[in-house]
Amino acid sequence: METQLPQFFPAVSVIVLNWNGARYLERCLEAIAAQTFQDYEVIVLDNASTDGSQKQVAQRWPAFSLVEFERNLGFALGNNQGARLARGQWIAILNNDAFPETGWLANLVGAAQTHPEYNFFSSRLVNAEDREIVQGTGDVYHVSGFAWPRDQQRPVQNAHLAEEEIFSPCAAAAMYDRQAFLAVGGFDEQFVSHFEDVDLGFRLRLSGHRCLYVPNAIVAHVGSASYGQESDRTVYQVQRNVVWCYFANMPGWLFWKYLPAHLFANLVFLAYYSLRGQWKAVWKAKWHALRALPVILRKRRVLQSDFIRRSRCATVDQIERVLEHSWGGPFVLGRRAQKVRRFLRRWNKRKP
Repeated sequence: METQLPQFFPAVSVIVLNWNGARYLERCLEAIAAQTFQDYEVIVLDNASTDGSQKQVAQRWPAFSLVEFERNLGFALGNNQGARLARGQWIAILNNDAFPETGWLANLVGAAQTHPEYNFFSSRLVNAEDREIVQGTGDVYHVSGFAWPRDQQRPVQNAHLAEEEIFSPCAAAAMYDRQAFLAVGGFDEQFVSHFEDVDLGFRLRLSGHRCLYVPNAIVAHVGSASYGQESDRTVYQVQRNVVWCYFANMPGWLFWKYLPAHLFANLVFLAYYSLRGQWKAVWKAKWHALRALPVILRKRRVLQSDFIRRSRCATVDQIERVLEHSWGGPFVLGRRAQKVRRFLRRWNKRKP
């Protein structure tokens, strides 16, 4: 791993993790270079790309720091390495297929200065192909343990357009207090990728930190450029990690109160992906999740110990208030709802 970081201490360290992102990386870095807020460093982390995209950085962006890993570390471990190298008070994590508007950093930093009671911040993600369609205004965490992007696939005019507290940001474009990020251990590296940002948000909340949605911090995002929206690999990692996140983080009596909802939602998604032909990915995910539960429960004991409960600022009641309680929420909202409806229409046509 090569590290040649500048000898200064910026306000923000922008971390861009890249893996074979030649199609998008140049556009992403151009958008960063065009930011109106200039007190930042850029750290590009390359996960052993084979498409030559790391050479783009070295040739076109010599002022940016390039860190090349010898193998693909995945999203969680790769970004954690970047956070440890960063020098800024804030770390802004940006996907290589995300293209921020010029005021993105200025608006995030402005929100942090105006609202010191918040420690991590969410951007407004819009569709890179149609910026009038929202991709997400922060992540919603349901009592069942499943999560989804708020306002996904809504027209901009129907989305949330005011600053407000949310559960957690999508890490495709988010800003964290670096000390808070490191204090809770960063992304859980066991997750590798997918749902690691929700898990991090939960641990930050358990430590008393809060998340603010900043609607004028706008980023156009392609989304799942590396693995595909619902490829077998994505289904496997999401459906495995959602179990680990719930078992590790859901605090106190909330764990038992909502465990039936968690088990029911897992059964629903087992059936859904099995009927879609992705039975191997989803059953493998649940089996691997269960097989690793002893490790996850050891993490839970650390997180939920008496010492942690005494020292954290958040209470169980405060955690419950930021959870989503809607009936059927994980099954009928966002892009998944569109897919479920299309699937049911096709299924009904097949009936004799």
